[in-house]
Amino acid sequence: MNRIVGFYDRGVALAGSRLFEGIALFLLRLALAGVFWRSGQTKVVEGSFLQIDPSQYDLFRSEFSGLPLDPVLAVPLTTFAEHFFPMLLLFGVATRFSAGALLVMTFVIQIFVFPDAWWPVHSLWAAMAAILIVRGGGLFSLDGLVARVRAK
Repeated sequence: MNRIVGFYDRGVALAGSRLFEGIALFLLRLALAGVFWRSGQTKVVEGSFLQIDPSQYDLFRSEFSGLPLDPVLAVPLTTFAEHFFPMLLLFGVATRFSAGALLVMTFVIQIFVFPDAWWPVHSLWAAMAAILIVRGGGLFSLDGLVARVRAK
């Protein structure tokens, strides 16, 4: 029995190491960034660099009419945010801030656009963002690199 407990304890210690936490946080950053990046890609002309698809303005006027912003402002803001913050997350730059921005976007989407989507979609996005806000970017992030350099 002691062997089994010892094996379990070593496994827990390994899983809780900085290396495995860094891998897990990287995968979490990648997953959350991917959700918003893919959404941002639906708002731009295919093959362009952030050229907004004009049909998005009509979509925001009709389908997303609950938003408290005019589509003339909302479309460029969301398009920019859904590209900028995922890129920051991917590289682990300003991870906590970026995750916070995506958490705010999640709540805006939940409240004004898709109020019936809390479970399971938006609750998962919120949980992912919350973990990144609390833990940061981890070992494999530029935030982590800066923290290590500053500590020396």
